[in-house]
Amino acid sequence: MKHSLSRSVAALATLAVVVGACSGSATPSPSAAASAAASAAAGASQGTALAAGTYKIGYSNGGSVGNGFREEQVCTAKAQWKAYGGDTSALTVIHRNTDAAGQLSDIRSLIAKGVNAIVFNPNDANALNPALAEAHAAGIVTVSVDQYVTDPNAWNLYNNQVKYAELGAKWLFDQMGGTGTVWYTRGAAGASADSDRDIGFKNILKQYPNIKIVPNADGVFTGWDPAKTTQLANDFIQSGQYDKIQGIWASGMGKQIVDAIKAANKPFVPIADADIGGFVAQLLDPTNFPGLKGAAVTNTASVGGAGITMALQLLGGETVTASAGAKPNTVLLDPVLLDKHD
Repeated sequence: MKHSLSRSVAALATLAVVVGACSGSATPSPSAAASAAASAAAGASQGTALAAGTYKIGYSNGGSVGNGFREEQVCTAKAQWKAYGGDTSALTVIHRNTDAAGQLSDIRSLIAKGVNAIVFNPNDANALNPALAEAHAAGIVTVSVDQYVTDPNAWNLYNNQVKYAELGAKWLFDQMGGTGTVWYTRGAAGASADSDRDIGFKNILKQYPNIKIVPNADGVFTGWDPAKTTQLANDFIQSGQYDKIQGIWASGMGKQIVDAIKAANKPFVPIADADIGGFVAQLLDPTNFPGLKGAAVTNTASVGGAGITMALQLLGGETVTASAGAKPNTVLLDPVLLDKHD
């Protein structure tokens, strides 16, 4: 599904109000539709809101600190908790850059604090399972947001990342006329969202035999780290490789890549990315970014807040309905594509 990017501008202000409730550090994404879908998927009710005063919640984010998407995700979790009237002291947030082993430790720390539920963005689909099993044994509800985990008792609430990648890849390859070279930049190795996006990207790539991928078939990992992405982009440009490509797959790091291209005074090539606020702002600013063509596929950071809602709903004994055709205990959000082109 494709929509005009200009239609989403008003939604920036809508989501900014929610984000502003807890922090001014995050850049809001433009997808009010996806934000509303996340809240609806979690099934908020008056009973859910009243339950906030009864429980203690833990929230774990184990990476990409400084990344606007992750900052906004944590922010919306805090905002949702506040909107339900939850006591600030009853929400424990562990937000740091670490590996899967470190996040395993973080989850165990939340268990030791006696929380009733843990909402988390996982660093790995499988590595957290021992701590999640311990949480289940202690009667703690676990909700994975943005990405999935394989623990059979955890609930998953995330964007359909395979479809996300398929939408962006098809748009990009079509913009290139079905031929040429794409710089394929990815997220964090081992992250389930990245693995699903790789599946979707390659699903579409099979349909375009005249598209070539660099630096190799599996792309290059940015770690969803702004500083690392900027360095990768600068190195790519300085090596002369940028001058030989016709498109870019950004996987959430579009802003940093576009900034590097502009700083090098190079012409833009079409770029597919997520609906991160900084990238969308570039697409909507032809004065400072002339000739920039791009697609922003929705991947709402408000799953952080929706995860809080789902946790309270599960604690309150309310029914959560899994998405048809999805993994067990999984609610999938349906992405849409917003684009700007000639």
